[in-house]
Amino acid sequence: MIKLTEYMKAIDAVNYTPALDIGVIELDGAYVCDMLSDVMGSAKPKQAWITIMKHLNVVAVASMTGIPVIVFAKGNQPDESVIDKATEEGIALVSSPHETFVLAGKLYQMVKP
Repeated sequence: MIKLTEYMKAIDAVNYTPALDIGVIELDGAYVCDMLSDVMGSAKPKQAWITIMKHLNVVAVASMTGIPVIVFAKGNQPDESVIDKATEEGIALVSSPHETFVLAGKLYQMVKP
């Protein structure tokens, strides 16, 4: 298990939800997918969701599954409405310039036993 803040440093991430206390978020893995129904059925709490999707529905899916953070790959940035809803739901939003493969690989290296 690692802290989100550690992962953010490793992936050069920007926090789009500064009103949330991201220092308390712990991760034990990731779910990488751009299909909402798959994330709803398979993602687990304490996983980072790595995606390129940045619309409002990602917040709803993260909230339903207990995902604490959405990581936007390839520098994708959420709109203000998405940021507002995520803050309201307590879901951290971060963006990284790296590709999805790199983001997943770095997190894997950090949490593997």
